[in-house]
Amino acid sequence: MSTQTYPGMTRPGHGRGLLDVVRRRYLLKLLVRKDVQIRYRGSVLGWFWSFLKPAAQFVVYYVAMGQFLGLNRGLENFAIYLFSGLVVINFFNEAFGNGTRSIVDNAALVKKIYLPRELFPVSSSLIALVNFLPQVFVLLIACLFFGWHPSLMQVMAIVLGILIILVLALGLSLLFSAIDVSVRDAESIVEMILMFTTWLSPVLYTLELVRNATSPAVFFVYQLNPITTAVNLFHYAFWVPTVSDQSAATNLVGTHVLQYGIYGLCLAAVFLLVGQLVFHRLEKNFAQDL
Repeated sequence: MSTQTYPGMTRPGHGRGLLDVVRRRYLLKLLVRKDVQIRYRGSVLGWFWSFLKPAAQFVVYYVAMGQFLGLNRGLENFAIYLFSGLVVINFFNEAFGNGTRSIVDNAALVKKIYLPRELFPVSSSLIALVNFLPQVFVLLIACLFFGWHPSLMQVMAIVLGILIILVLALGLSLLFSAIDVSVRDAESIVEMILMFTTWLSPVLYTLELVRNATSPAVFFVYQLNPITTAVNLFHYAFWVPTVSDQSAATNLVGTHVLQYGIYGLCLAAVFLLVGQLVFHRLEKNFAQDL
């Protein structure tokens, strides 16, 4: 079968990648809507759980770690600091973890009909974004309670942090979902990566501790980690405006946080390019390997 005889058809592996997803965005919308609708099907509280769970999580952090363990005495509004980092980690873990399994989980569709296979990792990232927004809303309400008054640069930092995680998670999802079709060990590798993400970013500790414990070269490389830059951007945007000494807090998260944010976005874009290239090369064998 040739594309000259059937001009409306595309041979597997000869699509235009993410551009095909944009052209068929109506299919993407259907996939995202389906998952969102069935997420709380049969639940009495429904979407309210999306707000209740992160709210309960924040209260636990504030009471158990901030008050009982006294971490608020060492770092003002520690619960805000911790939660603003954890929502970023949760967003990345959900998007990357579900994106890795997206092709295998949709094997029935991949084997029966042709559609841009990138739709599945992209939809997983967007679904994670939808689930991430209620957590941000709860974080925002908590920050307002503690006197949150952000500047325009800090608001821009929120958008930049979300964009970094979205691009990075999509790039890694494309890479590992393509490998996972023929080598299921990819899922175990991803689980190990996700296990370390919280500890390799300043969520449970401050950037100053890393600066004091490492050499300048290692510290520079550490800050280039896109997840680290996204976490720092959220600390800068949500936590810094709630503390009394904002200049000291800014030094704690890094005085060049926006600059490293740009570096992190560029590195995430590199992962996206590599992931798309590998996905494009392997997708012609998806139906056969599944």
